[in-house]
Amino acid sequence: MITLRKITLDNRRTIFNLEVAEEQQKYVASNLSSVASCYVLATNGGSPFPFAIYADEQPVGFVMITYGITGYDLPNIAHNNYCILRLMIDKQHQNQGYGRAAMKKVIEFIQTFPAGPAELCWIPYSPDNLAAKNLYESLGFNENGEVCHGELVTVLEL
Repeated sequence: MITLRKITLDNRRTIFNLEVAEEQQKYVASNLSSVASCYVLATNGGSPFPFAIYADEQPVGFVMITYGITGYDLPNIAHNNYCILRLMIDKQHQNQGYGRAAMKKVIEFIQTFPAGPAELCWIPYSPDNLAAKNLYESLGFNENGEVCHGELVTVLEL
């Protein structure tokens, strides 16, 4: 069973050491960099939610959700909406359905509106990342025509 858990003193090193496959590294920042970004966002008025992704008791990935300030140039739909800014499943745990299951848990979490009300959830992704595109579309996300830092913006109505 997939769960989202806080990053703690006990699990932080394990989470920081999770990596995607080499050919995927151009698509996602390291987990350490992402957690550092969460600190910066939180101290500048944003509401980041970093989580470790667990399969039963095994850490298998990381997700970073934001609301409000993301620290980046924002697409038009970003204001008062949630963003899944980072999602990764460790290379040793890919192709086991964890990414899809984690996304479902992330959407469930977002639908509790932990930082405030929203109509949309958006995700930026690289146009050549077909695995991400297929996953997001299969979960009901649709491109809205915006491009943010060379990445396509896909949106889910909450």
